[in-house]
Amino acid sequence: MIESDRPFADARLGAKKVTTDLRRTVCRDMTSDPNDLTAFLDEAWRHLQRGVADSRSPARYPTFATVAADGTPEARTVALRGASRSLYTLEVHTDIATAKVAALKHSPKAAFLVWLPRANLQIRITTTVDIQTGSAVDEQWNHIPAASRVSYGTEPTPGTVISDVYAYEKPSKRERFAVLMCNMLFIDLVQLGERHRRAGYSCKSGWMGEWLAP
Repeated sequence: MIESDRPFADARLGAKKVTTDLRRTVCRDMTSDPNDLTAFLDEAWRHLQRGVADSRSPARYPTFATVAADGTPEARTVALRGASRSLYTLEVHTDIATAKVAALKHSPKAAFLVWLPRANLQIRITTTVDIQTGSAVDEQWNHIPAASRVSYGTEPTPGTVISDVYAYEKPSKRERFAVLMCNMLFIDLVQLGERHRRAGYSCKSGWMGEWLAP
């Protein structure tokens, strides 16, 4: 389930200059030294941060993959709500009653996939996930416009079989709101071109990075 971006217009206006600056820096990165591992990682981070600031960016809606309790792989599109380079975290908002939360309670690991067509860049990120609820997410909840809060509280709960296509309600339920704080373990970057580039960055190595065969 993807919560609506429509009521976040104020955030978009506030991020307009940031988005323009990010576009410029991304363009500069694409002409940087192809052997520079740091510049390659910088480019990926700028795309992720642009995804948070600009709902038109392909990075705004990554694929988020988990594994269910019975071992079934599950993937869905989510909205990227935060990307912190200082903490190496990504932030996603969700309804506590969704299947992805049930999967994360069983196995708190998830993977993100972002494809950026203009840059020919694929970003894959492996994470461990902390499920935050209650008073710990008051700040995030307070910044969600009322019209978007209906994304958290669907009745019957998401995935339930219903008798008719519209046989559900969308009340706003504060107790159902959760933040998935995703702590990065590994970043895998692949950029397609005349000569493809691939690099891996691990938290265990302090994100130093190394080139990989594409």
